[in-house]
Amino acid sequence: MFGDEELIKIHKSRATQVANIIIFCFAIVFIRLWYLQIYKGELYHTFSIQNRLREETVWAPRGMIYSRNDQLLVDNIPRFDAVVTRQFLHDKKETLKRLSEILQMEVKDIEKIIKKNSFQARYRPIIIKKNIDLEEVAKIETENASLPGVSVETFISREYIDKEVGAHALGYISEISQAQLPKYQKRDKVEYKLGDFIGQFGIEEIMDKTLRGINGHEFVEVDALGRKKKYINTDNLFKGIENRAPKPGNNLKLTLDRDMQKVAYKAMEGKSGSVVAIDVSSGELLTMISTPAFDPSKFSRGLTQEYWSSLINNEEKPMGDRSIQNHFPPGSTFKPFTAITALEEGLIDENSKIRCHGSFRLGRRVYRSWRRWGSEKVDVTDALKKSCNIFFYKVASEMDIDVLARYAKMFGFGRKTGVRLPREVSGLIPTKEWKLKRNGVPWQQGETLSCSIGQSYVLVSTLQLANAYAAIATKGRLYKPYIVKEVLDNQGNILRATQPELLRRIELQPKTWDLIHEGLYKVVNTPKGTAWWRRGFGNQMAGKTGTSQVVRAQNDEELYSKCSEKEYKYRHHGVFVAFAPYDDPKIAVAALVEHGCGGSSAAAPVVEKVVNTYMKKYLPEEYEENVAKEKAQYSRYLKKRRQERKKKEEAKKQQEESESSSQVDDSQEE
Repeated sequence: MFGDEELIKIHKSRATQVANIIIFCFAIVFIRLWYLQIYKGELYHTFSIQNRLREETVWAPRGMIYSRNDQLLVDNIPRFDAVVTRQFLHDKKETLKRLSEILQMEVKDIEKIIKKNSFQARYRPIIIKKNIDLEEVAKIETENASLPGVSVETFISREYIDKEVGAHALGYISEISQAQLPKYQKRDKVEYKLGDFIGQFGIEEIMDKTLRGINGHEFVEVDALGRKKKYINTDNLFKGIENRAPKPGNNLKLTLDRDMQKVAYKAMEGKSGSVVAIDVSSGELLTMISTPAFDPSKFSRGLTQEYWSSLINNEEKPMGDRSIQNHFPPGSTFKPFTAITALEEGLIDENSKIRCHGSFRLGRRVYRSWRRWGSEKVDVTDALKKSCNIFFYKVASEMDIDVLARYAKMFGFGRKTGVRLPREVSGLIPTKEWKLKRNGVPWQQGETLSCSIGQSYVLVSTLQLANAYAAIATKGRLYKPYIVKEVLDNQGNILRATQPELLRRIELQPKTWDLIHEGLYKVVNTPKGTAWWRRGFGNQMAGKTGTSQVVRAQNDEELYSKCSEKEYKYRHHGVFVAFAPYDDPKIAVAALVEHGCGGSSAAAPVVEKVVNTYMKKYLPEEYEENVAKEKAQYSRYLKKRRQERKKKEEAKKQQEESESSSQVDDSQEE
């Protein structure tokens, strides 16, 4: 057995061990407390503060867009969205039920939206309904205490001042899709997330990085249920946690003229087609209209299913930009380029005359004119004036398609113009090699005849036509079209300005330019020209009408039948292109009216209105002088016509009297 001393020693040893263990445990606790409270104290203090705060995105305003005359085209307006943050969503069933009543939505639809965004972090807000009205905002804010996890976010929406006018050129913004996320993150090197809005069309798309600013953030104090406190503590607890102000995007000044845009759109109302006006000395686009159009503001606010369905189910396809994304046979508006080829290659000259009758035979096929009859001989200027198909058929019968293609491509046909807008098409100028590669059969000379009058395989866009006629107007200067004039900061300082870019100088004989100019002038400004009755006063236009066949006529009855009596989808397109004023060209305008039947009846009035608007605004004195001069000329023309008519009537009367007298004499002799 152990003695007392030995027991004391044993207990003392055990007590020392227990004491050491206790001291060690307290040391660990102390060290941990020191680590948390002192060494990491500042960090965990920040974490604890952040638990009381919620970071909210402050959306950066996109840059505004102005016309060439500093008129506002695209503005920013506030928009309110109802959002749910799952991190704070307690009593989900009751909260969503009440939210559905406020927003007038089905609970299942709200749950579907939440499920669709379930891959996001729980602290990220999910937009349930965009662009809610002020009554819905008031209800959510009033009932905030009973709707944990539900809040209202303010978003900056886009407002397009003139709605559908120029919608395709301006474009629109909309929410980035799941499929677009990786593509645009890689392209822009920006961590986009669902709910972000980006440019999706037109200038908004192509200039998105310039227009889009840098979002900021602010911290708001919340309670344990994520509800924003009405009163924020004013002590030093939040020191070091700073808000970041958003940085607005840069503004754009376009080359577009707002007044001309509105006039062109009104002239095209109820029609399908496009209008392009271009400054011939720089390539600046003054007008760019495509109809039917859409309201881009609705994309920014949040599309309704009904509106989206009305767009995608519309047979006229309003979402496509007809000025650059559609191409079509240019019809007779292509004849000046055939004439240029013939003159430059020596196939004709200024004295060459060809009889303009009703048909021309090549091999076993008969090629007909748009006029059933004709007998007079015409030179190249009158062939353009009267749009004589037979003249160009006969010239083209001796022409190589590759030579015609070479001259057409000089004027920008068959390739993209390079305008900074998305999804431009290149059109088509056929060659022997192209047909052999595409169809596996050689080129036929008869196909050159059809191409010479802008039919068959030849395809162009409205922008290409306007730019090619601008090159004719300037006698050979082909510019790259552009639509963004300047990039400006928010103080109005110019950060970048676009300079005119001369693509090429087309070298032709001076006489060729003069003959083409004369012919185009005659089309509009002399009697029997195909646009004589559509010229208007004061604009001094020179141009060319065209009819673009939709379906090839199978016989004479179809060819000469009245276009307006055909089924709408089989009617010809009407095309007209002009430059003005003739003596010192400033502007070229092209218009296409789909199924409009004729260039003179459908497209020329549109071009006339756009040119007149330009002349009145930028050349008012010259316009007034031209009006007075042309009215006087027209008055003399009418007087001459009346005199001629009177002479014919007198001659007819004298003839009738002479015949009557002769009959009396014969009667007396009998």
